[in-house]
Amino acid sequence: MNLIEHAFWALAIQTVVGLFTRNWWAGAALACGYFLGREMAQAEYRWIEQFGHGLRANMPWWGAFDGRVWPKADQFADWIGPIVSTCSLALVMRRRRKCD
Repeated sequence: MNLIEHAFWALAIQTVVGLFTRNWWAGAALACGYFLGREMAQAEYRWIEQFGHGLRANMPWWGAFDGRVWPKADQFADWIGPIVSTCSLALVMRRRRKCD
């Protein structure tokens, strides 16, 4: 998946939650939590491969936050894109609700 696909699916998740609950911020939190968790899990696997000798037990609690396992800009974009897009939609929907 690329940045556009991540943002699209995050907005889809947010829309489903927003339409059913009328809470667009909850939809944003759910979608962003999914994509952020996914990228953190991938960072953990990169840390284990690079520094943990292939064993999860060797990884410290901060392993996924180690800057050495985030070498590419697209790894940041994969979770920043959904955050920006869903927060933007939540703000638009909040303004729309105030105008009604």
